[in-house]
Amino acid sequence: MKYGPPPAASGRFNSAWAELATVGRDHRRGGYSRHVFDDADMQMREWFTAQAARRGLDTEVDRNGNIWAWWGTPGPGAVVTGSHLDSVPGGGAFDGPLGVVSSLLAIDELRVRGFAPAKPIALVCFAEEEGGRFGLPCLGSRLMTGMADPEHVRRLHDPDAISFADAARRVGFDPTTIGPDPDRVAMIGAFVELHVEQGRLLHAADPNAAVAVGTQITAHGRWRMTLTGEGNHAGTTRPADRHDPMIPAAAAILAARRTLSLYDGAVATIGRLEPVPGGTNVIASSVDAWMDVRYGAAADTAALVDEIVAAVREEAELEGCTLVVHRESLSDQVMFDPALTMDLASALKVPVIPTGAGHDAGILADRVPSTMLFVRNPTGISHAPGEHAETADCLAGIEALADALTELAR
Repeated sequence: MKYGPPPAASGRFNSAWAELATVGRDHRRGGYSRHVFDDADMQMREWFTAQAARRGLDTEVDRNGNIWAWWGTPGPGAVVTGSHLDSVPGGGAFDGPLGVVSSLLAIDELRVRGFAPAKPIALVCFAEEEGGRFGLPCLGSRLMTGMADPEHVRRLHDPDAISFADAARRVGFDPTTIGPDPDRVAMIGAFVELHVEQGRLLHAADPNAAVAVGTQITAHGRWRMTLTGEGNHAGTTRPADRHDPMIPAAAAILAARRTLSLYDGAVATIGRLEPVPGGTNVIASSVDAWMDVRYGAAADTAALVDEIVAAVREEAELEGCTLVVHRESLSDQVMFDPALTMDLASALKVPVIPTGAGHDAGILADRVPSTMLFVRNPTGISHAPGEHAETADCLAGIEALADALTELAR
């Protein structure tokens, strides 16, 4: 189907986008930095609550900090859509908020059409999808489904040494409530998350299509490597006397990069390094390196990590350093509900594509029928300020989401 922009949504989309454009701007990195319970995140949450109230939707915050807005009485069989409001550090404007804005405007579109849902419809904003503050991606959905240990989450600390528990209390949220929410999960009859595409698989599938339905998510995980050496003076320490943990850290970066050419479809990235003490004229005493790996199923991903770690450990031993590896997260390959996916693809007449990016829909897929809609990204850039989607394509996504909700809630 060649979706065209619904005229009634155009002005509302531009207005909403303008309201969000100044929230959480990162003037050092560019783009946006919005992380759970920080000032930008709280502004985004207030914006969503106000937008939902303007539409007569009843809002609530669940025990895990996720925000829900209900059209109809909450109950079993609810059709749920939405996404997240947080970002990676210095991220783009579309990743997360596009799905939230689209969910609100899809409700507007359904009302313009005169649609009366036979099932309750809920819009949800999941907390800390990116893991940008406390390092655990899809934190809100993991807690809700019982895939994250609440005591572990309460003890997580951000880069400023603030715990999740203290951050929650600062904004008036009680961290003792977090944990599995089986009754809420049981209410969800189907979940559809709209998201900007993070890559260009849609273009490869159909260069003329603005929207696609998701089929699966590649297995992915995060690991932290702590390399410990000996701090010393950068100007006076002879090469033979050095135990510099930055050397095996460099080996980790190179080993991760090599996987892109050695294993078809594999990606491994060292995106964050933190040397201690971090001085220009100081040999670091230790380095933390965070690695993101995505490849096939979970066993394939873990095996690839083992290979990278072996290369790093060898270099660490040569440099007289020690290596400790901590797995922060690992999500197996997710197949979205086949019937839901193919039914929507057929009804919407759009292509189907996989994704290598993690999403809350991938967490929920193990518990409830779930799938995704992707809006075309002309460059494929994501998690960066250059992330972009054309307004016409975003409006096409709103129309497609409205059609999907019609199919599921009638």
